[in-house]
Amino acid sequence: MTLFRKSIARASLAVAGAVVACNAFAADISGAGATFPYPIYAKWADAYKKETNIGLNYQSIGSGGGIKQIKAKTVTFGATDAPLSGSELTETGLIQFPMVMGGVVPVINVKGIEAGQLVLDGPTLADIFYGKISKWNDKAIAALNPGLTLPKTAIAVVHRSDGSGTTYNFTYYLGAVSNNWRVNVGVDKSVEWPVGIGGKGNEGVANMVSQTNGAIGYVEYAYAKQNKMSYAKMLNKDGKTVSPDGSTFQAAAANADWSSVPGYGVILANQPGADSWPITAATFILVYAKPQNADDVKSALKFFDWAYKNGGDMALELDYVPMPAAVVEMVEKTWGEIKDASGASIWK
Repeated sequence: MTLFRKSIARASLAVAGAVVACNAFAADISGAGATFPYPIYAKWADAYKKETNIGLNYQSIGSGGGIKQIKAKTVTFGATDAPLSGSELTETGLIQFPMVMGGVVPVINVKGIEAGQLVLDGPTLADIFYGKISKWNDKAIAALNPGLTLPKTAIAVVHRSDGSGTTYNFTYYLGAVSNNWRVNVGVDKSVEWPVGIGGKGNEGVANMVSQTNGAIGYVEYAYAKQNKMSYAKMLNKDGKTVSPDGSTFQAAAANADWSSVPGYGVILANQPGADSWPITAATFILVYAKPQNADDVKSALKFFDWAYKNGGDMALELDYVPMPAAVVEMVEKTWGEIKDASGASIWK
């Protein structure tokens, strides 16, 4: 078991323990969805339980699974990295809001190449995942890395096998920088990958890349950092070489107009700016505007409110980016639209 898998197991036990311990005091909060934010949700859950004796039962099953479960009304909230459109929110009666931001990074396992030594740009990354570039010493990669010795090793592409918001944001970026990708593969939570092998969740991709020489995959940065994986730097939209970290994620999000899209569904990939990481993304929460159990949703909102107000430092420790205060204020006004059976707002 890798170090990161051990940490995930401990986090899972912490969340599960919180649920068990709090049952005598209050119902646990149930949610399911994106694996992208799982490390920070687990960290928040542990701290919140210590303060409130209320636990969080969060199933890290991918954005597609989270959307299915909230639509089936089997959980109090769903979580997705691929925001629902305004029309879909209206049709389903769901309210959507962003919880935290982070970055998706290309991770590699190539003997002799350490973290941050390799530089890639968007078109080259798209050609690798399309299968047009199949060797690590390909001239396109070599041109971006003068002075770096590249092996003849075959490239083993690793992608998500489940419906994933991480995949949505990754393919959105590839589609933005490669017409070939946009036309022939497309942008979605799940696509027909031209090449490669699948891993379930960010955890599965991280572990598969770690175990396969010559591999390249894409994961949320916390998984790369905690698993001590090698990652590639990227040339961003301004042609600058940037490394993935909290500051470059913040730079990408700095000019986002969150009120411009229904449900705050702003896509942060391929943003301009010399310091912007090109595959930055937000992760979103979904709840019903008229929930079957208003008390459960109110309990969940109290957790999210606590995380907004108290979880920023914990997020930064894992290289996530907290939501700006102005956005939190807008979001909590949106919560006023959530009504109980009598039509009264559950959040004031």
